[in-house]
Amino acid sequence: MKRKLKLIALSLALLCANLAFAQKQTGSLKGTVTDRETGESVHFGQVVLKVNDTVIDGTVADMDGKYIINKILPGIYQLEVTFHGYSKVLLKDLEIKAGQSVRRDFALKASSEMLQEVVIQSRAPLIDKTKTSAKISRVEINALTTRDVKIRGSRSEGVAYFLNGIKVRDGELNTEQYDEISENRFFEAQTVPLSTFSSDVDAASYANVRRFISNGQLPPKDAVRIEEMINYFDYDYPNPKKGKTFSVTTEMRACPWIEQHQLLRIGIQTQKIDLKDMPPSNLVFLLDVSGSMHSENKLPLLKKALRLLVNNLRAKDRVSIVVYAGASGLVLPATSGKKKEVILNAIEALNSGGSTAGAEGIELAYKTAKESFIKKGINRVILATDGDFNVGISGDEQLTKLIETKREEGVSLSVLGFGMGNYKDSKMEKFADNGNGNYAYIDNLFEAKKILVTEMGSTLQTVAKDTKFQVEFNPQRVQAYRLVGYENRLLNDEDFNDDTKDAGDVGAGHSVTAVYEIVPKGVKMDEDELKSKNIDPLKYQRLDPISRDENSGEVATVKIRHKKAGEKKSTLETHVVKNELGVVSEDFKFVSSVIEFGLLLRDSEFKGNSSIVQAVAMASAGKGEDEKGYRAEFIRMMEMAAELDSELADMNR
Repeated sequence: MKRKLKLIALSLALLCANLAFAQKQTGSLKGTVTDRETGESVHFGQVVLKVNDTVIDGTVADMDGKYIINKILPGIYQLEVTFHGYSKVLLKDLEIKAGQSVRRDFALKASSEMLQEVVIQSRAPLIDKTKTSAKISRVEINALTTRDVKIRGSRSEGVAYFLNGIKVRDGELNTEQYDEISENRFFEAQTVPLSTFSSDVDAASYANVRRFISNGQLPPKDAVRIEEMINYFDYDYPNPKKGKTFSVTTEMRACPWIEQHQLLRIGIQTQKIDLKDMPPSNLVFLLDVSGSMHSENKLPLLKKALRLLVNNLRAKDRVSIVVYAGASGLVLPATSGKKKEVILNAIEALNSGGSTAGAEGIELAYKTAKESFIKKGINRVILATDGDFNVGISGDEQLTKLIETKREEGVSLSVLGFGMGNYKDSKMEKFADNGNGNYAYIDNLFEAKKILVTEMGSTLQTVAKDTKFQVEFNPQRVQAYRLVGYENRLLNDEDFNDDTKDAGDVGAGHSVTAVYEIVPKGVKMDEDELKSKNIDPLKYQRLDPISRDENSGEVATVKIRHKKAGEKKSTLETHVVKNELGVVSEDFKFVSSVIEFGLLLRDSEFKGNSSIVQAVAMASAGKGEDEKGYRAEFIRMMEMAAELDSELADMNR
């Protein structure tokens, strides 16, 4: 026994020694990012570590302007620090030695970034309470820098802009567009037992919300799509079993903001793949180079994002570049991923100018994709734009029909959104949904790396087409239910069995999470008519008492339909949910916090007793290992939102 204890002690000692040795082989970098003039911290300032202009690692500053990057291999690096409204700082020849902790502090200088790129539409009409109110022209606004303007206001009063102490109305400067969201309501399980919706792997809303908050303002309520905020994060879902497309995970626990309710979390996960095992890709980048894309957070950021992607291309991949402004053109014909220098030179030569002939560019991009089409490969057009189409066909319906026609030819469309001020979220979401692609918003280089490098497989390779969910609730267990989010993904019940009905696609390594708020029996709800055309026989509505007893322990049955790549007939998977309460998982705590924050941002009628304090506490409890730091960033974002709006901070505290 003593010999075994000695061996265990020796093993632990060796393990600790190895860990200590491994730590000595890497270095770390830390410091603060502040405003040079005021000395105030610059939270969300971006700190990027590079080698020969290639991003190696990076982070963002916290609420106190502090940053830290750990586990840096010894070497000579470039360090780049950026944030909207400030001049970029580039530190060359930064040496990191093994076991060394290096400190570098940065005081950023205000830049001449144009105000029209940071003016955001207020949640409510501006209320002018001063006699010094003035309205200035667009030309005068363009002459100002972000440091000339102070932003004040709250949710009830609206947001105001002050120039030298004089209140300035934002007029019609902001032209961002978001589709109105009418939140899902509760339905009685007895009368409306079925809930049917399409999958959604988009995460654009989360990055867009982060952009608003990092720029010092809460987002418009219709910019907050809660399902996209949930699906921004990875969860601990198992890989599917052999022969299966998905794994299915369910969890049911108490609802934090209404203690009498419960939340049902449904998660599916596709198989993760290595990039080298992906089929060959035929990618056509359709790039908006119009005048509206000149700002640092638009075309310049797009060019940096594309460079990240190029570094991961293989010889069997093909890349083409189509640009559009006043007219469209092919600036790079289909080129092997092996010729990285040729592709990078084409990217470097891009400049902005002119109006926006988007429809013409879409036509040319699809034509280019068909000419270099790869059978059994990935054929995709990737549109990068701020969405401001103003030449040729520009109506959403006309452009959407054009994209729907092209998807039937085997070429998908994904959309990358950039910029602010004239951002057209509603247009771009429709394009991606109808183009069988995904939609992401890129507000910084780290988001670009996440979408185009880290999640490249799930972004490009589709493994499950037309993925639909249908949940049947047992009225013996469930009085009423409400689907959280997915308002623009709802389907008729009969659409679930209709293989001609288009639905969302899911990529390799993607997960999809949906959450229902469950109401126990005894809560009276408005009745709704149940549609019964072409739906499966109802499981829990049968009058047979024996069958009722058999299923009495079941809360719901989850059905998932999808088509495997290249197939036209769908496959059905079924999963039964039982009310088996146990230890609350970290993922459940974190998902709950994301929903609660979304409800607060939307000032939702369903927010119950939600509060920022509770949401932050739950997110902290559910943070887990958080290897990439996304959950920590979310916690900082909530804390910053509370600082921006006293009403949000005090709500239901």
